[in-house]
Amino acid sequence: MMDNAQIAKASLNDIVFEGRNKAYGAYVLRRLYQRHVTRALIIATAFFLLLIAFPLISQYLKDKMPKEPKKNLQENVLMDAPPLDETKPPPPPPPPEAPPPPPPKLTTIKFTPPVVKKDEEVKKEEVPDQDELKDKAVSTVTVKGNTDAAPDLSELSGEGDKVVEEVVENKVYTYVEQMPQLPGGGGNGAIVAAIQKATKYPPLALRNQVEGRIFVSFTVNAQGDVSDVKVVKGLGSGLDEETIRAVKTLPKFIPGKQNGRAVSVSFTVPITFKIQ
Repeated sequence: MMDNAQIAKASLNDIVFEGRNKAYGAYVLRRLYQRHVTRALIIATAFFLLLIAFPLISQYLKDKMPKEPKKNLQENVLMDAPPLDETKPPPPPPPPEAPPPPPPKLTTIKFTPPVVKKDEEVKKEEVPDQDELKDKAVSTVTVKGNTDAAPDLSELSGEGDKVVEEVVENKVYTYVEQMPQLPGGGGNGAIVAAIQKATKYPPLALRNQVEGRIFVSFTVNAQGDVSDVKVVKGLGSGLDEETIRAVKTLPKFIPGKQNGRAVSVSFTVPITFKIQ
């Protein structure tokens, strides 16, 4: 325990650590703390002064460096043009610019839409062989024949002024240029509607609750009459017979035409039976 005289001379660290283990690290740190603070303050002050003095020193050294002498730039003075020699002729004028070339002529070709035909309706054109063309004269000039002489009709035979009709194959078509129609028109929809209107539900089919669709085929000949009526897919219970009867009640058709001539055309239409 320190007395009053020792306390007056002792430092704060001695008073705090009186009777304690001074070998402990806290005592050493507190004793060296003031020295460390002083050293840090000196270092910080020196670094701050160096930052302030660095630009001044740099500018001072830059001013002390020898400067390059400035080059004297002479102003360009335009000289007067030499006098013209009047004894020499003036130079010829430049040639005129060539006119632009005319635009190319465009050739317009009319587009011919393709015509869809069946294989049997397409006429095949035969290309002549090279042997057949050996004795033939080929020219780019049109040679006018003797058109003033009267034609020799002695070898021609025919039936006078009878109109020549285009040959059409005599068969039953499934599709032609002008399909058969009922007198009121309407196409296939009107034909199916007329057959549906003429049908009556057989009593046997009503008792057995038979419903469904029947496919029936028939032919409209060149005179517009209905023939060759038959059921392609039936239901029975009297519905097939009723469909055939209803088709036969159809009125006379406007016949179909192929290449301008009336021909026979076959139809296959669906007829629906449904109990209301």
